[in-house]
Amino acid sequence: MILVDKFEAPEAIALLSALAQPSRLEIFRLLVRYLPYGLPAGDIARLLAIPHNTLSTHLAVLEQAQLVLSRREGRSIIYVAHRNRALQLTAFLLADCCSLSQQACALAETAEPTLPFPAKREAPMPDKIMNVLVLCTGNSARSILAEALLNKEGQGRIRAFSAGSQPKEAPNPHALALLQELGYDTTAFRSKSWSEFAGPEAPQMDFIVTVCDSAAGETCPYWPGHPLVAHWGIPDPAAVEGSDAEKRAAFMDTYRRLTARVTAFVNLDIARLDLPTLKQKLAEIGGMDGATEMALLQSRAA
Repeated sequence: MILVDKFEAPEAIALLSALAQPSRLEIFRLLVRYLPYGLPAGDIARLLAIPHNTLSTHLAVLEQAQLVLSRREGRSIIYVAHRNRALQLTAFLLADCCSLSQQACALAETAEPTLPFPAKREAPMPDKIMNVLVLCTGNSARSILAEALLNKEGQGRIRAFSAGSQPKEAPNPHALALLQELGYDTTAFRSKSWSEFAGPEAPQMDFIVTVCDSAAGETCPYWPGHPLVAHWGIPDPAAVEGSDAEKRAAFMDTYRRLTARVTAFVNLDIARLDLPTLKQKLAEIGGMDGATEMALLQSRAA
């Protein structure tokens, strides 16, 4: 149980100060999705597109505030979010509200004793590899980035593909350049029609994810197997005009938004979720930060 009276205002200020920076806030939120296993520093840098030296500075600040804990595993340092520390802060902030309403803060009952951390993730041994098809109109930018992220983060549990209703001649060079910079192998990427995945010999999909509003609003082919469909619409970075630096920044922002969605998805305990709950979770992911108005509407309606 959290003892709120032992959590003083200076501690709260230190935690809030540590989180009052966009990259540090995203690091903490990313690590929360990977509880209780944590992530190596290299994976954090790749997923959030943060330079390693900058990441080290941010992690040091979060560790100083005890919001992040770490241990060495071989040549890697594994970082994990300190869940109880965040719950202490939240309970401290809500303590007066709870006392005024004469109701006990439920948060004070949710913290468990801190376990040895990070828990070691065993090598995945999936009963079934799930196929995910990511769709957008041109299959040149957002869907390419999402395909790369899903295959990397799926760790052998997910096989991702991407396609478009009106595919471009080739993937956007800014998308490929960003992925190459972050260490992804881009040799196999190409823009292709969604009709390739609608035939009887195509891989049977478990999930169809649209990442642009145009594709979500089009009449899709018939997908064998009745896969679950989700809309994770985000703005098109290829539509941004300006200098190469401005375009690169737009693709970087899109990559980070997709990272949030993909990491939330791959950490769902899909095998244990009933169908209505799984649909709700997919819709909630679609409504994460940076969602288009269509995606937000679908998330709220779910």
